[in-house]
Amino acid sequence: MGQKTKISAEDGRQELVITREFDLPLELLFKAHAEPDIVAQWMGTNVLKLDSKKHGSWQYETTDAAGNVVFRANGVIHEFVPNHKITRTFEMESTPGSTIQFAVQLEFLEFEKLTDHTSKLRMQIVYKSVALRDQMLRLPFAQGLNMAHNRLQDVVSKLN
Repeated sequence: MGQKTKISAEDGRQELVITREFDLPLELLFKAHAEPDIVAQWMGTNVLKLDSKKHGSWQYETTDAAGNVVFRANGVIHEFVPNHKITRTFEMESTPGSTIQFAVQLEFLEFEKLTDHTSKLRMQIVYKSVALRDQMLRLPFAQGLNMAHNRLQDVVSKLN
């Protein structure tokens, strides 16, 4: 079975467009991106901060079994329209042992109702350069995102 999360990357463009349809009502799909407890479950990370509002901010952190930080990211929420859209920045912080550096990226998340029980997420991610976008694509980004979206579907469907 192919991946349900689709990633489009046009040559020479500084962006990715990610789409995924979920067997979830629009309100639950949106909650999965706005409520700290739900985000932590499907992302498998610690939500240190998530102010789901315009001019809010967020910070996530993942640690290994010994408590060492292996991933930390943060950003600012520029636009927050419930059940419709979230515009935010995403910045991956340097972590010990990491040689990969990424510039801040801008993310536009749009949520669409398809039926009473299905919805769609469209993410447009804009990178500082084509080279940085291509660097992300060389990582196991697509597989990781698809796995995360599969977890989102599983976790949130149990809330329905």
